[in-house]
Amino acid sequence: MAIAAAAVVVPLGLLFLLSGLVVNLIQAACFILIRPLSKSIYRRINRVVAELLWLELIWLIDWWAGVKVQLYTDSETLRLMGKEHALVISNHRSDIDWLVGWVLAQRSGCLGNTLAVMKKSSKFLLVIGWSMWFSEYVFLERNWAKDETTLQSGLHRLKDFPRPFWLALFVEGTRFTQAKLLAAQEYAASTGFPVPRNVLIPRTKGFVSAVSHMRQFVPAIYDVTVAVPKSQPPPTMLRILKGQPSVVSQQNLRIFNNCIKQLTYFFWKIHVHLKRHLMKELPEKEDGIAQWCRDVFVAKDALLDKHLVGDTFIDEEFQDTGRPKKSLLVVISWSCLLIFGAFKIFQRYSLLSSWKGIAFSAAGLALVTILMHVFILFSQSERSTPAKVAPARPKNGGAPSKTSEDKVH
Repeated sequence: MAIAAAAVVVPLGLLFLLSGLVVNLIQAACFILIRPLSKSIYRRINRVVAELLWLELIWLIDWWAGVKVQLYTDSETLRLMGKEHALVISNHRSDIDWLVGWVLAQRSGCLGNTLAVMKKSSKFLLVIGWSMWFSEYVFLERNWAKDETTLQSGLHRLKDFPRPFWLALFVEGTRFTQAKLLAAQEYAASTGFPVPRNVLIPRTKGFVSAVSHMRQFVPAIYDVTVAVPKSQPPPTMLRILKGQPSVVSQQNLRIFNNCIKQLTYFFWKIHVHLKRHLMKELPEKEDGIAQWCRDVFVAKDALLDKHLVGDTFIDEEFQDTGRPKKSLLVVISWSCLLIFGAFKIFQRYSLLSSWKGIAFSAAGLALVTILMHVFILFSQSERSTPAKVAPARPKNGGAPSKTSEDKVH
C-alpha cells in the first residue's frame, strides 16, 4: 500500500477496526447471554448492533467516495422492498457488489437483517467476518458434498426470523473477470449453453436448494443486475477508501476546469436493475428451477448488452432512493467516542512520552495497515477463486452434461 494511500486508509481502518471490535464484543455477549434464552430477542438486538458497523461502510459509499447507487425498478417493487422476506440473486460484476446490495438494504430499512451465502474463509476476516458469523450468514466450502447439509441447515434457521430479511446468493459463484468469462464461453460452447457475453454461467445447485427450502416462507426473488457506466472503470474498495471518484477523460477534465458545477459528473454511478419474481411462480421440479435460473441469466446478459449501448436501464423506471444521513451520524458518533477514548488512554499511560509507548503506538498503526491491506486484497476480483469447471464433452443436440457446472462456489 503506497504511503499516500496509507495516510487515508489507516485512519479509516482505525475507526472501522476499533468500532468493529466493540460491536463484536457486544455481539458475543448477546450470543452467550441472550441467544440461549430467546433467539428472537437476540436477533432483534443483533440487527441494531450490526447496523452500527455496516453503516460505516454505507458512509464510505454515500459520503466519503460520493458513489451514486441508482435503482431502476417498478413502483410496486420499491414499495415492497424491506417489507418482505426475499432471496436476492445478482451478477457479480465488481469488487463491491455486496456493498451495493447493503446500500439498497439500508434504503429499504433492512440492513441489519441482510444475510448472504459466503465462502467459508470470509468468516475469519477480523471484525467484518466475525460480525457476519454472529449475524447468521451462511458459509460454504465450495464443495457440494460438504456444503449441501450446511446450506440446508442455514436456510432452515431462517424460518422463524422475526423481521423481513434479504438472503443474497451470487449464483455465478465467483466475481467476473475477462479470464473467467473466456473460460465460461469455452465451457458454454462445449456443452450447448448460450454463450455469455457479460455474465458467467450460474451454478444452480445452491439456487435450487435455496428455492426448495425457502419457497414456503419467502414470497419473492429479487433479480438484481448491477452495471457500471461504460465511461467509468469499475469502482474498487481501495479507491472508495481513498475517496477517489472514477477516472475521468481529458475531455471531462476540461469540462471540470471550465465549470466547477460539473463536479458531480465525476462521481461514480452504479446502476442497479431490480426485477421481482414471485416464488410461487417458479417450477416445482429441481430441473425446472435450475433451468429458470439459467434463463434469468440469459435475460440478464441481454439486459447488460442494452446497458452497454444506452448506458442506462431504459426498460424500468428510475427510483430516487436519496442519501440518508443515518450513516453520517453513526460515523460522527463513533469518531467522537473513539477520539475521546484514545485521548484518555494516551493521557493516562503517556504513550508518547517514552520510547516504549511510541513503539507500541507504531506497532498498532502497522497492524492496522496490514489488516486493511489484507481486507483490500480480499475484496479484489482478480484474487477471487476462479470457478472450477470440469472439461465437458459435447452431447448430441447440445444437451449439457453433468459436470461441475452445478457446483456451488
